[in-house]
Amino acid sequence: MFLSSHFLAILPALCTVATGVSAALSPSNRMTARDNTTTAGLTGDSACTTNMCISAVLNGSTTQYTLASTGKQSVGWMAMLVTLSSCFTSLIPGSGFGTVMAGSPMVIMWPNSNGSVTISQRSAPTEQMPTLVANPARVATLDTALSTTSGNPQFVFTIPSDSSTAQNLIFGFCDTNPGTADPSATLQMHIENGNLNLDLSKALNSSSGSSTSSSSTQTSGSSMLSSTQRMIIAHAIVSVIAFALLLPSGILLARYLRTFTPTWYTGHWIAQLGLAGPAVIVGISLGFAAAGPIRSKILDQHKVFSRCPIITAADNIRDLQTTGIVLLVLYLLQVALGAVIHFVKPKNSTRRPIQNYFHALLGLTIIGLGLYQIHDGYSRQWTYYSGLGLVASGVNKLWIVWSTLIPVLYVLGLLLFLRKQYRQEAAARNEKSMVDSEH
Repeated sequence: MFLSSHFLAILPALCTVATGVSAALSPSNRMTARDNTTTAGLTGDSACTTNMCISAVLNGSTTQYTLASTGKQSVGWMAMLVTLSSCFTSLIPGSGFGTVMAGSPMVIMWPNSNGSVTISQRSAPTEQMPTLVANPARVATLDTALSTTSGNPQFVFTIPSDSSTAQNLIFGFCDTNPGTADPSATLQMHIENGNLNLDLSKALNSSSGSSTSSSSTQTSGSSMLSSTQRMIIAHAIVSVIAFALLLPSGILLARYLRTFTPTWYTGHWIAQLGLAGPAVIVGISLGFAAAGPIRSKILDQHKVFSRCPIITAADNIRDLQTTGIVLLVLYLLQVALGAVIHFVKPKNSTRRPIQNYFHALLGLTIIGLGLYQIHDGYSRQWTYYSGLGLVASGVNKLWIVWSTLIPVLYVLGLLLFLRKQYRQEAAARNEKSMVDSEH
């Protein structure tokens, strides 16, 4: 309890550190301002992803959004969703826009061969292709004068403003054009999607139409991270500490020291339970908390194992959440099994108990799943759900090295000390048998 309470006490500091960590993980992207209209007195913000930039200008009762290509891929279609005032608005039918694609109204736009632009307001009840909404709650109006399909296309539309200047966006980008101007056309799945945050209270430069804060050019749209982003970063940090550092350290400590000192067990349980226990529980809990409304679906998948290709950001959350549940259950089972092995000794046993082998295999399984989960989180889930861009390439290199080093060290420990361990255990059983026979 002492370790757990102190671990929880440092969580606010972890979330603060997370702000700096996100900057190292997320490459900066800059948006080219193309709207040179006068913006004196107006407010807004902008943000970029790999394939598209989104800018927003708040103008009284309406908000003007610009979806612009970065030129890295040909534009098939671009889409965005915007919340009202919190992530929970997606639970209220017809209340604007949402933070998960399923059930949320969205604006999708694409260029046509004749130079026109199609605007299509859609929604989908589940993770499937969204369909046209005949009478949307907030009608988006295409600005044909500012939209262009040549060069790096940009699509501009206005929509009635809501009461919030903190905009939590979902974006989508596809390089396959529908091939028709019909707003109800069939769409191919996006090649990039994720979350962005804009602060529409920022003052704009009158010359460029961009916000005065240079940090708005980052993927996050602001140097200030949202509470959800902070939780995602803290979840990543704490979970990596738990599953890539503390748990493997406890296993390797037992593997290398058990034949040299009887105090190995003390170090083993401190690493596995005293230190890793709070980290596992807090890390997984932060993951559930960061999932927002998705946390209500207890059996969603990064909450059991990935079973299908990614379709939407909501799918990504489920992938991670379900694996997290499995890891938590296996960890608790492992702790209970370790306690049974240590405190409940079989009488008159002439062989090593079978539960000892199971304990070792289960521990290795947890480490393997934990490393898989870490890779899945930074390689698939991070961009989709945090909106902070791709992680640095060095992260994957470090993961490969560490994921290789852990099993190599463990196998080396087996080769060096396993026979000695078995001899010591056999001698201890024989000694106990002799003592029992004398009594």
